[in-house]
Amino acid sequence: MEYAESYELVFQASGTEDDAVIVRRTERAGAGGHPVYEDDTGIVRAEISERGEVRMLASGGHQAPGMPVSVRPLEP
Repeated sequence: MEYAESYELVFQASGTEDDAVIVRRTERAGAGGHPVYEDDTGIVRAEISERGEVRMLASGGHQAPGMPVSVRPLEP
């Protein structure tokens, strides 16, 4: 299976502009067996399948991550 090295996750913001976060592939796999991606801070984490299906992963105790409104693989 081929997985992208990085994705842009776009989240609905409370204002007029959306928030975009770049996540990069890690060496870890999620519960579904797909790679786990995270941003540079390690706060935003997601398991992303080869079809672009996303499962957001909590990185802290009381975190309830929202789902992105779009997911786009980035070219290397």
